[in-house]
Amino acid sequence: MDDSGTVEQFDVIVIGGGAAGENIAGRCVDCGASIAVVEAELLGGECSYWACMPSKALLRPGEVLAEVRRVPGAAQAVSGELDVAAVLARRDDIASHWHDDSQVKWLNDAGGVLVRGRGRLVGERRVDVELPDGAGIRRLVAGKAVVVATGSAAAMPPIDGLRDTRTWDSRDVTSAKEVPERLLVLGGGVVGVEMAQAWKRLGAREVTVIAASERLVPNLEPFAGDELRAAFEAEGITVVLGASAVEVARAADDAPVTVTVEDGSTFTGDELLVAVGRTPNSHDLGLEIVGFEPGTSIDVDDQLRATGVDGGWLYAIGDVNGRSLLTHMGKYQARIAGDAILHGATTQAWADHRAVPAVVFTDPQLASVGLTEQEAREQGIDVKVVSYGTGDVAGAAVHGRGIKGTSQLVIDESRRVIVGATFTGPGVGEMLHAATIAVAGEVPLDILWHAVPAFPTVSEVWLRLLEAYGL
Repeated sequence: MDDSGTVEQFDVIVIGGGAAGENIAGRCVDCGASIAVVEAELLGGECSYWACMPSKALLRPGEVLAEVRRVPGAAQAVSGELDVAAVLARRDDIASHWHDDSQVKWLNDAGGVLVRGRGRLVGERRVDVELPDGAGIRRLVAGKAVVVATGSAAAMPPIDGLRDTRTWDSRDVTSAKEVPERLLVLGGGVVGVEMAQAWKRLGAREVTVIAASERLVPNLEPFAGDELRAAFEAEGITVVLGASAVEVARAADDAPVTVTVEDGSTFTGDELLVAVGRTPNSHDLGLEIVGFEPGTSIDVDDQLRATGVDGGWLYAIGDVNGRSLLTHMGKYQARIAGDAILHGATTQAWADHRAVPAVVFTDPQLASVGLTEQEAREQGIDVKVVSYGTGDVAGAAVHGRGIKGTSQLVIDESRRVIVGATFTGPGVGEMLHAATIAVAGEVPLDILWHAVPAFPTVSEVWLRLLEAYGL
């Protein structure tokens, strides 16, 4: 289609074909609505090709090897190191070799229409799509709603020399073809810590994490970051905390890179991963026509409807609205928004406020849902905290020697319900959904007492936590 002025009509237009965009498209076509998905890159988005999936593919082999080495008898069978080429090949398979043929087939088979190009709001319910290679403009109009699901991108902090220096961002680090000899990681959040450990276990001789925060993954309970730091240092990862970078320099693209921090200390590596947060992909979307500032998060209500837009036709789901920068929460928001658009449903995305589950897939894993102790106290909740060693239950012994970690519940004493939970230790991400159900469902502790954990599983820690509470 060229820019002749022909307008194509759909019930719903989705700008952005990542996980959130795909899910709302699927929700809508299942209900018989006509859907156009506008995507400038790969259908499937960040999670499929540069984030969740390839990063876990890089982490999993090292995790398995570490787990085997903790088990007497099995440990003796480990006689070699990781096959890096095989790991990277498997990563490439999981990322579909950065082709989206299977995702396109799914959308086509479902009855949706993929429009390749960059979408921009040009009026109420109207989107113009700039086609690749200057092929013209496709003009689209939505009968019901336009949904922005453009996600986020790696943030670039204002550090002297950084923008002029070749570095890695979250995309580069998950798609790299070779193991760096020395890797510097700027930032102690999820991307930074996961990739630091992944590449260390894949053979990087030196890995150094430099973070301005006082703890790794500082949005979690303090003990989680402290335990992760101890685990990192035990396997030779250097952790430098409370250190703000002030300068980055590299003499040439193939030369070493140097990071200077506030106290004058310098750190040198062969690659530098910049992982200091995310910024919404809201530039050049035409948001100014509805009163939003490009480059900022799109404020939405609990049905994911953009606030202050007359007619209620604009929605924003996933990272671009800034509520919960997690793939599973974007998919959750997609379901809520789809029901609101097609059925006028009044269901609200209250899990965004109360029960957001998250897992950091390092070894040990860090799994959390709901409020931290500090957050709960700041909200005026009558808090009681109970904890127990994740590795202190009988089931942990079966998993090998040296199993450590902490399990903690944050309890609203006045209502006797759990408002937050954090688990650290090998594989604890698989324990998280039980806590998510307890928090989302506000299940009373006296009822949870009758949810008997199987023996011998690590989930028996739930029994020990309730006993620590006093049941």
